[in-house]
Amino acid sequence: MEGLDGQTNPFMDLDQGGKCQAYYIWIDGTGEGLRGKTKTLMKPTMNPDDLPVWNFDGSSTGQSLGVNSDIYIKPVACFRDPFRRGDNILVMCETLDHEGNIHPTNKRRSCFDNMERCKELQPWFGIEQEYTMFDYTGRHPFGWPANGYPGPQGPYYCGVGSDRVKGRKIVEAHYRACMYADIKIAGSNAEVMPSQWEYQVGPCLGIEMGDHLWVSRWILQRIAEEFNVVISFRS
Repeated sequence: MEGLDGQTNPFMDLDQGGKCQAYYIWIDGTGEGLRGKTKTLMKPTMNPDDLPVWNFDGSSTGQSLGVNSDIYIKPVACFRDPFRRGDNILVMCETLDHEGNIHPTNKRRSCFDNMERCKELQPWFGIEQEYTMFDYTGRHPFGWPANGYPGPQGPYYCGVGSDRVKGRKIVEAHYRACMYADIKIAGSNAEVMPSQWEYQVGPCLGIEMGDHLWVSRWILQRIAEEFNVVISFRS
């Protein structure tokens, strides 16, 4: 427990004095995990080019190259922050090494370059993202019997009812938060196993597919924190 135990934080409506908070998000050395840190901005903006490059300690994220652990994060896309709201923003970032070169874990840049080469074709993408909810241990599927297993596959896919569907409050919160953030979420549904869900992002043009998908994942994991639930994107 962290004190509030699900209750509204009484400090979140305090005036910010004209400043705003930007939450910088990047992909860590695993290629799957997301990290983030908050920076104060003196005035609101939704333009990543207006935001400063920042840095973090790569030795704590599996991204240190050995000689120098400083890794730079360069803003590439901004979204409205559904948690802090107001003028506060979420910022998707690319990683650069201590000399400002593309970091080996930065797979976005090569994708961006390829999208630029074919931008006259206006490539559109849509992605389905499946995930499973687990309890706070990350080992026991959320809502499953303490001992044993749920019934056979069949009634759970696109189902309704507490005997068939687990975690709908998280799903609905995530959907609405993505809409608020201007993530191009297109739909969601319960999957074939209790506590397993799917949502769709798109259509997106070019590199925005990756930016919208990664930030939607971060939003889902951040919402799950509020329910003491762990999200796994591994099928």
